[in-house]
Amino acid sequence: MSNENIQATAIVRNAELGEGTKIWNFANVYDCKIGKNSTVGSYVEIQSNVIIGDNVTISSHSFLCSLVTVEDDVFIGHGVMTINDLYPPSKRRTGSDAGWKPTYIGKGAVVGSNATLFPVNIGSNAIIGAGSVVTKDVPDNAIVAGNPAKIVGENKLS
Repeated sequence: MSNENIQATAIVRNAELGEGTKIWNFANVYDCKIGKNSTVGSYVEIQSNVIIGDNVTISSHSFLCSLVTVEDDVFIGHGVMTINDLYPPSKRRTGSDAGWKPTYIGKGAVVGSNATLFPVNIGSNAIIGAGSVVTKDVPDNAIVAGNPAKIVGENKLS
């Protein structure tokens, strides 16, 4: 990976980056894997044990915590937050991250700006409305919105 794809103010440590992936200013990316031709926006944090596929866009100010998997061709809007700890701060109390739960985002999914994702599985080609709080799994091709997010339609473009 060439250094021109990583902005000088980005912090990238022990990350495996695919060819053509770009990391913008002030991003914090560590101990994770990002596929080819993906884009990580400014002020994004991607923690350890995150796996991101090819052709993924993660817009500015988003946070992907440990145990998040993002498949290929996913779009993540601005300010999206993921959560892996349902009873924080469990690690501080117990000394272990064994209580943390994973989040999975399926191929071709779209996550709208300012959505909050609890540990859930989001199906392929699902659409998460902006500002939604996703507390339950989302099926393939579903459109969900609200707090808590509920199915409001079907993605027929997939």
